[in-house]
Amino acid sequence: MSATPLRVGLIGYGLAGSVFHAPLIAATEGLALDTVVTSNPERQQQARAEFPDVRVVATPDELLARADELDLIVIASPNKTHVPLATAALKAGLPVVVDKPVAGTAAEARELAALAEERGLLLSVFQNRRWDNDFLTLRRLLDEGELGDVRRFESRFERWRPLPKGGWRESGDPAEIGGLLYDLGSHVVDQALVLFGPAVSVYAEADIRRPGAETDDDTFIAITHANGVRSHLYVSATTAQLGPRFRVLGSKAGYVKYGLDPQEAALREGARPAGSADSAVWGTEPEELWGRLGSGESPLTGGGEPVRTLPGDYPAYYAAVAKALIDGGPGPVTAVEAAAALDVLEAARRSARDKVAVTL
Repeated sequence: MSATPLRVGLIGYGLAGSVFHAPLIAATEGLALDTVVTSNPERQQQARAEFPDVRVVATPDELLARADELDLIVIASPNKTHVPLATAALKAGLPVVVDKPVAGTAAEARELAALAEERGLLLSVFQNRRWDNDFLTLRRLLDEGELGDVRRFESRFERWRPLPKGGWRESGDPAEIGGLLYDLGSHVVDQALVLFGPAVSVYAEADIRRPGAETDDDTFIAITHANGVRSHLYVSATTAQLGPRFRVLGSKAGYVKYGLDPQEAALREGARPAGSADSAVWGTEPEELWGRLGSGESPLTGGGEPVRTLPGDYPAYYAAVAKALIDGGPGPVTAVEAAAALDVLEAARRSARDKVAVTL
C-alpha cells in the first residue's frame, strides 16, 4: 500500500454514510477519511465526535472546490442525487464510489460508466452484501459442487415494520427512487445475478400494504436466468414471520440459512472491523445460526448437516477499492454490473405495473 493514505471525501452522513461508509473507510489501510459533507447540524456534530480530525462542510460544491486535494469521492446521499453528484465528481477528475442503487435507470448507469471510462477513472457501486457471511458461504458451496445443479434460488430480505418510518426511502415521489424494489431489491437482484448469471425473463408483484405507505413495501421478483436457474426474491417490510434468508435447491442437496449477516448490526452498535477487540471476531456468528445442507427433510426438524458460516467481510470492499486506486486495475462492482441489475429492477417495475412477464 501507498505510504500516504488516499484522501476520501464522503458526501452524506445519514444511515449509509455514518453506519457503513465512514467506519469502513476509516478501517481500510491506504484510505483516510478527509472530509464529510452534511448540512445537518446534528450530523455535523456527530461526524466531528466520531472522527475528530475530519473536515466537515455543508455542500458538495465546497468539497469539489478542493478536488485537487482529494483522491476519492464516496456518495452516500439520497438516491436522487447519485447521478448528478457522481457526474460532477468524475468531471472534476475524481474516482467515485456510489451507494446502491447507482441510478434510477440502467441507461443512466451506463452513461456514468461511459463517462468514467472516458476519463480513465474508477467508478464502483457499493453492493456490500456481496460480502455478507451467508452469501460468501453459499458461493463456496456452489464452487465446491455441494448442491449439484441449482434449480431454484430463494432469497428473502424481510422485516416487520408495521408502521412506515417516513423519509425519502418511503416517499411515493418517483424522483426519490424510493420503495423496497430499489432499496432491498438492489441487493437481492445483484446477488442473484452474481451467483447465476444474466436474466432472460422477469416477473414481479409489488404492493403497498401498510396504511399511510406511499410506495412498495411488499415485493416479489421472479427471475429466469439464461442458464435455467429460477430465482425467487422477496423484499418486505410487512412480514410478521420471517422466512429463511436463503433456500437454495439443487440436484444433490439444498442449503437453508436463517438470519441476517451480523455486520450491519455491529456497525450500528459502534463496533469496528479493525483496530479494536471487535476485529478478531468481525463478521462471525454463533453455531446455532449456521445454515444446514442436506436433502429429504426440513432443517427445522433436524434435516441436513450444519455448515459453518464463513465470516462476513464488508472491509474487503474498500480494501479492493484502495488496491484498484493504488495498483491500478478494475475496482469491485462496476457500474456496468449495476446497470444489469437495474435492467432487472426496471423490468420488475413494469411487470408489477402491467401484470405481465417481461423478456429481457
